[in-house]
Amino acid sequence: MLVSLNWLKQYIDVSDYSPEELAEIITKTGIEVESVEPIAEKAEGVVIGYVRSCEQHPNADKLSLCQVDIGEETLQIVCGAPNIASGQKVPVAAPGAVLPGNFKIKKTKLRGEASNGMICSLQELGVNEKDVPKEFEDGIFVFPEDTEVGANAISVLNLDDTIIELGLTPNRSDALSMAGVAYEVAAAIDGTYCLKEEQVNTAEEKAEDYLSVEVEDEEANPYYGAFIIKDVKVAASPLWIRNRLRAAGIRPINNVVDITNYVLLEYGQPLHAFDYDRFNSKQILTRRAHDGEVIKTLDEQERSLTQDHLVITNGETPQAIAGVMGGSTSEVQDDTTTILLEAAYFDPRVVRQASKEHGLRSESSTRFEKGVDPNRVERAGKRACELLAEYANGTVLNGLVSFDKLDRTEKIVKIQTDRINNRLGTEMTSEEIADILRRLQFEAEQNGEEFTVHIPTRRGDIELFEDMLEEVARIYGYDNLPYTLPSGASQAGGLTIEQQLKRKIKAYFEGAGLDETITYSLTNERKADLLVSADIREQAKSPVRLAMPMSEDHSTLRLSMLPELLESLSYNVARKQQNLAYYELGTVFVSEESTVTKQPEEILRAGGAITGEWMSHPWQQEKKTVDFFVVKGIVEGLSELLNIPFTYRAAKLSSMHPGRTASVSLQGKVIGFVGQVHPKLQREFGLKETYVFDLNLEEIFKHYHKEETFQTIPRFPSVSRDIALVVDESVTSGAILDTITEAGTPLVKDVQVFDVYQGEHLQEGKKSLAFNLLYLDPNRTLKDQEVEEAHEKILHAVKEHHGAELRG
Repeated sequence: MLVSLNWLKQYIDVSDYSPEELAEIITKTGIEVESVEPIAEKAEGVVIGYVRSCEQHPNADKLSLCQVDIGEETLQIVCGAPNIASGQKVPVAAPGAVLPGNFKIKKTKLRGEASNGMICSLQELGVNEKDVPKEFEDGIFVFPEDTEVGANAISVLNLDDTIIELGLTPNRSDALSMAGVAYEVAAAIDGTYCLKEEQVNTAEEKAEDYLSVEVEDEEANPYYGAFIIKDVKVAASPLWIRNRLRAAGIRPINNVVDITNYVLLEYGQPLHAFDYDRFNSKQILTRRAHDGEVIKTLDEQERSLTQDHLVITNGETPQAIAGVMGGSTSEVQDDTTTILLEAAYFDPRVVRQASKEHGLRSESSTRFEKGVDPNRVERAGKRACELLAEYANGTVLNGLVSFDKLDRTEKIVKIQTDRINNRLGTEMTSEEIADILRRLQFEAEQNGEEFTVHIPTRRGDIELFEDMLEEVARIYGYDNLPYTLPSGASQAGGLTIEQQLKRKIKAYFEGAGLDETITYSLTNERKADLLVSADIREQAKSPVRLAMPMSEDHSTLRLSMLPELLESLSYNVARKQQNLAYYELGTVFVSEESTVTKQPEEILRAGGAITGEWMSHPWQQEKKTVDFFVVKGIVEGLSELLNIPFTYRAAKLSSMHPGRTASVSLQGKVIGFVGQVHPKLQREFGLKETYVFDLNLEEIFKHYHKEETFQTIPRFPSVSRDIALVVDESVTSGAILDTITEAGTPLVKDVQVFDVYQGEHLQEGKKSLAFNLLYLDPNRTLKDQEVEEAHEKILHAVKEHHGAELRG
C-alpha cells in the first residue's frame, strides 16, 4: 500500500513528526514500513506561468517564441513542445531554478532569440514516465484554467509529497485504504480521526424507475447496490484527484474512472461504473456463469467462463466478471452521459478464483480477496456520487436500487486485565487497557477488570481473545513489554557432529573451487532413474512418484542429485558460461516398496558436476581441462580431510563413460562413484566433457571419529626412491599402491603414481607404472641397508601378488 503523506495530512495532524519518525511509529505498532521515499526528486524555483502569446520562432520551424507571465514579471521563453499555445497555464522554471538531476536553469539564446527560463514537461519535473497522462506524454503539462499564476508548481503538482510504502500482512486488509491508514495512525499517535459522512444531493427522479437488481447466488453476492447518475460530462479529473492517484501508482484516465479509483483508495471499497445506455437493459442480474460463456473484458481480451465465476449481467449477457474486471461493451467512454454505478460485496473466494484463473490481479480484486468493510460498501457508492456530482456535472437520481443480505453485525470479544497481563508479563491497569481501546476506537463495556469489546466491521481480522491481545500489546508498545533472562539449569547451544561435518565439507568443496547449488528434489520419471549409484540402486525398488503432481517435470522424487546438477550446467552453458563447477549437499528419497505406503527414507548425499577448464594461466599460456583425475582428486581430498580412506575400483554404470568411471568404497561397501558422464547423455544436455561424483555422506559420517590428530615435523632426513614396474594391462595402479604400502610398513610413509607408459620396448598387453616411494623413520636416520631391505621386500611382494617385474 502506497500512502501519500500529503493526503494523510488531510485526515489527521501528523505535522509534529518527520516522515521517518512517523514510519518508525507505524512499524512499532505492527505494520512494517518498507520504504519512505519522496515522490519525485527535489526541484526548486518552478512556478505557474500564463502564456500571454505564442508565436513561431523566426529562425526555427519547430520552436515557439512565448511571452509568459509568472506573476511578478513576464519572461520571453523559447519552447520546443508541440502542444504549447497561447492562453495556457504551464509550469515554468525561471532563471535560477533547479530541476531534478541538479539541472540549473540559466538565461540563454536559442537560434538568436533570448530564452529566460524553461517551460517544463512532467518528466522534466521528476514524474515517472508511466504516471504521465497520455495527452502530455510528448509535450509540456497544462494546468487547469482556475490555477493561480505565480503559485509554486511543485506544490500544486504534489511533487513535494513523500510516499510511505506499507508491507501489509494478509490479515490487515483494513489498511488497504487511506481511511484505514488514518485510523491506524490515529491509534498509534493518539490522534483523532473519523470517516466523515457523505453529502449527496439527489434529484426527484427515482433510480428504481431505471433499474432493478436480482441476485441468484446470495452466498457469493450478499449485497449489490446500484446508483444512477445522469447528465455526466466525461472530461479530465480535477488536478488534486490526479495528483493523489499518481501518488498511489494509478494513472489518471478521466473524471468518472478516476473518481471510482479515488474512492477505492480512500474507502478501500472497489466500485465499477457502467455506461447505462450501453448496458442496454433495465435489469441487473448477478449469477454464476455458464460453462463456455464468453465475455470481452476492458483489456479487449475474450475470456471463457465457467460455473465457478460470478458475472454481472444485463439479464442476458455478462457485462463484468464480478470483482475482477468489467466488460468492454458497457465501458464508460467520452460520449457517456448516464452512469450505472456498482457498489457490491462479493465473496473473497469467488473473486480469488476468477482472478487467478484469468490472470487478472488488480487493485479491486486484491481488496475483494482480502475482505472489504461491509459497512462501507454503500457509503463508498455515495462518496462516488458526491464527487461525480461535483466534478462530472452529474445528477444523482433519488434512492439506491439494491439487493441486501449482507451481515453487518459486529463481532464481540471479551478480554480481562489479569489475563492480558498474564500473557504479556505486564502490569497494566484496567484504565490503561480502556485507554488503548479508546485510541483504537473500539466500543467496549467495562465491568471491573472485564471488557466486552465490540469490534468495528472495518477490522474483520479480529475474532478471538488472542487477536485483541495483539491489539493491546502493539498499542501499549512492544518496546514496553518486560523481558527476562532464562532461569534455572541451562545448557550452551552448539552444532551437532553432523552439522559440523556438513559445514566442514561445504567449506572444503568451496575451497576446492566448486560453487554450491540447491536443485529441485522433484524431477521427471526419466531423470529420476539416471546416474543412480549402486548402493542406492540396491535399496530402491523404483523412484517414488507423487500421487498428485503439479506437473510431469516435477512428478517424481529423485534417486540422484546429478541429473538436476547437469540441468544447471546445461542452463548456464547455454548462456555462454563455459567453465563451471557445482556441488550440492542434499537428500535422495528411497523406498523398498513398488507401491509406497509409508514415508520414503531420506539419505544425505554429496554430488558434484564439473565441465570446461579447471584452471587457466593465460600469461603462461597454460590451461587444464577437467578430467577424471581432477574429480577423483577432489574426492581424495575429502577422504584426507576426514581421515577416512576410500577405495576406488573401475566400474561400469548406466549413463557413465565405460572406461572413465570408478566406484568409491568404504571398508568394502560401495558408497558412490566418480567419473565422466556418457558422451550420449552429455549431448542430450548440450554439454562437452563433464565429470561428476556422488557420495553417501551418511555412510561417511558413520566412520568419522572426531579425534584431533597431528604429526610432528620430522627431525631426520627421508629417502626417496623411484621404481618402474611392468605389469599386465589389467592390473590397476591402486592395487599395486596398496601392496607397496602394506609391504613397506612402517618405513614407507608415502607412495605416489607419477607415470604410466605403453608402447615401444614393451610387450603387447603390458604397461609400465612408475611410483615414487618415500622412506622415513621419525626417530632416527635410516641406514642404506634398511632402505634396501625394505625395497627388496616391496619388489618381492608386487611380483608375488601382481606378477610385476622391475623395468630395466
